[in-house]
Amino acid sequence: MENFSPITALIGGAMIGLASAILWIFNGRIAGISGIFGQLLPPARTIIWRLVFLVSMIGATYITYLILPNLGGENGAKPELVDSSILWVAISGLLIGLGTKISNGCTSGHGVCGLARFSLRSLIAVIVFFITAIVTVSVSGITL
Repeated sequence: MENFSPITALIGGAMIGLASAILWIFNGRIAGISGIFGQLLPPARTIIWRLVFLVSMIGATYITYLILPNLGGENGAKPELVDSSILWVAISGLLIGLGTKISNGCTSGHGVCGLARFSLRSLIAVIVFFITAIVTVSVSGITL
């Protein structure tokens, strides 16, 4: 965390909150990515807005990368993903999917939308998410 920038964190958090509020106000839906993505297979009746939301999220990330290619990198370097084996990524993805199914939501649904609605269930889920993240980092030895 040598290069923590509260300005970019504040802007990013505000944009996530704004996007969640827009989805709630105009569509009456909670911006929980696992629920939005999970309803694509099998396709739900409401597939169009889900595809628009997910494509927009990916597109906005790509546009931000084009405009600010060094955002998040150290000393002007482009940010890179942690080097992981495909097996580790697959196991991690399966565990995340299992966790979102068990907790009936993900960090975006519980952490952004659920906490904003003062949901006790979301508060407990976020506490469990954070404890799990701390234990995972401690056991794996991954440092930033």
